[in-house]
Amino acid sequence: MKITAVIPARYSSTRLPGKPLIEINGKPLVRYVYERVNASSVKDVIVATDDERILSKVREFGGKAILTSPHLRSGTERVAEVAKGLKSDIFVNIQGDEPLINPEDIDRAISPFRQDPSIMMTTLIYPLLEDADVYNPHVVKVVVDLNGFALYFSRCPIPYRKELDQRVTDDAASKNEFVKEMDKEKLKGYWQHIGLYAYRRDFLLKITTLPPSPLEDQENLEQLRVLENGYKIKTVIASAHSVGIDTPEDLMRVKSLIQFP
Repeated sequence: MKITAVIPARYSSTRLPGKPLIEINGKPLVRYVYERVNASSVKDVIVATDDERILSKVREFGGKAILTSPHLRSGTERVAEVAKGLKSDIFVNIQGDEPLINPEDIDRAISPFRQDPSIMMTTLIYPLLEDADVYNPHVVKVVVDLNGFALYFSRCPIPYRKELDQRVTDDAASKNEFVKEMDKEKLKGYWQHIGLYAYRRDFLLKITTLPPSPLEDQENLEQLRVLENGYKIKTVIASAHSVGIDTPEDLMRVKSLIQFP
């Protein structure tokens, strides 16, 4: 089974322009991600970018990069554009802002394809550890069925706890007070989504031809297009927590973790 890992790296970002090139301890963010992926069992690693500056930087540190269309709507479409020119069986989509992704977890995401030929797509999840992240829209939550397939992804708290009816109003102070009281026992059942996906090639090419779905537009989560069209996503429990960089605060947190692992 031939496997290719693709790291979509777009230059434009509303909150952090030029994010893939932001330096942490003298290395660009995209290099951290590239090196983590290269430490997995996947040795065919490609950065797919819409910007010559990122292309140049990746090649400068010895990485493999491809220039893709600037008009693509998502990272998945960027991966699909690469897949059209390659004959790999499995494509792994690793977010370009996940410098702490565990190489072992990349292998975990691939494993179900070897065990079950009916599985078309996988992704990673991890127990939600921080009570404040229940209401953090930048931390995507997921609920799964008894067989580990995703039921829904949301930026809102899912599952919804019945205590919220009595204890939480719309004001932020009440929410903060509630989440402070959520001990680790109450956090059981909350899963955080880690934005890594793996797909069989034909399935990847199929889903990227589908139009954006209503739920995808509402939540701004492209994986909902898959569920809304009746397909399944197998979730795999990661071995470690990963921190994505969406905000300046996330960047500061990652910098501290890389400096003091």
